This record gives sequence, structure tokens and C-alpha cells, in this order.
Amino acid sequence: MNKKRKIKIQSHNNKPNYKWAFQTLIFSISLSCIFGLLSQTLLSSLGVAMAIVGISIFIFISVVFDMFGIAVASADEKAFLEWRKEGKFGASAGLHLCENSEKVCCLCADVVGDICSTLCGAGGACVVVALTQTLKNPNLVLFISTLVSAVIAGLTIFFKALMKEYAISNSNKLILFIGRFLEKRLLRKKKKSLKNEKKL
Repeated sequence: MNKKRKIKIQSHNNKPNYKWAFQTLIFSISLSCIFGLLSQTLLSSLGVAMAIVGISIFIFISVVFDMFGIAVASADEKAFLEWRKEGKFGASAGLHLCENSEKVCCLCADVVGDICSTLCGAGGACVVVALTQTLKNPNLVLFISTLVSAVIAGLTIFFKALMKEYAISNSNKLILFIGRFLEKRLLRKKKKSLKNEKKL
């Protein structure tokens, strides 16, 4: 029999962080407006083919970030504590992500996901306009618009459903991978700052 794994959201603070939620609200609305306007302006001038490519990229980004959000929510913090004691590269950054799992999960799964949904919607609107600009039947226009929206939503949900099981089963590996990436970036920044100090 297959054992079902439960997603355990780690809680490090019993008090709700209303300030973080409010900041996320402002951040999400601002980015959604900016990227929504940019996507409508750019995609509408590129045609149907490029709009479809853009939608595919946005779906991919949404799925990947959703996968990381699920991974950080279900990662084992004790494993990262042990790995940090062992000196494993990426464990310190991974532990920091686990300790802030609520914020990281919200940023990856909600903020980025909502922004990508907005961008996909803008791209879908561009595709609908391009396909229906010569049509005069309002019912056919409505059908095409509904079909495009349904296909975008269906593909997004399908790929997210596939990735969720993978994210849960490989949560520690995924977060360690991100931790290694972050620590590499920090090391590069330190090396650059040291070089600049030597030049001065």
C-alpha cells in the first residue's frame, strides 16, 4: 500500500503577521499592474505566435515557483540543522528558507503565481483579439475567448498537479538546491567586494 505523505506547514510564530500580509498585498498589486501593462503592450505587438510563447513561459515560471513553494512548506527543518552541523554546502541558506517557510511559500506560490496568472490573462487577451478581429459573430468571439482562457487555466493546473507530488517527495533536495544557488551568489558577491576593496 502506498503511504500518503501529509504536507506540514511549519509554524514558527503563533501570532499572525499582518504587516507582512499588507506588504505582500501592496507588492502583488504593484507588480501585477506593472507586468500586466507591459505584457499587454509587448505581446499585442508581437502577434499570436509570440503571445503563445510568452504564455508558455509564464505558465512554466508559475509552475516552477509553485513547486518551490510546496517544497519549502514540506521540507524537514531538522535535516537542514544536521546538514549545517556537518558543513554541507547550501544547508545554511536552506535552513533560513525553512525558518521563513510562510513568507517563502507565500512569495513563490501566491505572489509569483498571481503575477504569472495576470500575465497569462494579458497574453490570452492578445491571442483572442488577434483571432477574433475579423469575426462579426459575438457568440463565436465569446466561444474563442472562453476556450483560450480554459486552455490556459487547464494547462497551468495540470502541470502544477504533476509538480506537487514531486515537490513533496523531493522537498529537502529542492530546498538544498536553492540553498546552494543562494550561497554561490553570496560567495560571488563577497569575492567581488574583496576585489573592489583591493583595487581601492
